[in-house]
Amino acid sequence: MAFDEALAGRIRARLAGEPALSERKMFSGVTFMINGNMMCAVRADDLLVRVGPEQSEAALAKPHVSRFVMRGKPMKGYVVVATKALGSDAGLAAWLDMSRAFDRTLKPK
Repeated sequence: MAFDEALAGRIRARLAGEPALSERKMFSGVTFMINGNMMCAVRADDLLVRVGPEQSEAALAKPHVSRFVMRGKPMKGYVVVATKALGSDAGLAAWLDMSRAFDRTLKPK
């Protein structure tokens, strides 16, 4: 399972202190969860982000963002952010904040 460990480390640093944060190996990488709900995942060099159905189109309009497709099916509410969009800490923080905001609307598992 090869994924960008440096990106995973940046996410861990950014989410440090987040209550109910956990990690799980899935999606051929590492997934970050809050209260048992997936927030984001590092897959190879990209970031899979759960933004929610209402934010999907706005997220997809940003540069270097594509729809997440699993087994040929587009997954609603999830986008893939290419490394090019994650170079700065502010860029990464914006995606994590968007995902965290959606995650907080979900019931804990």
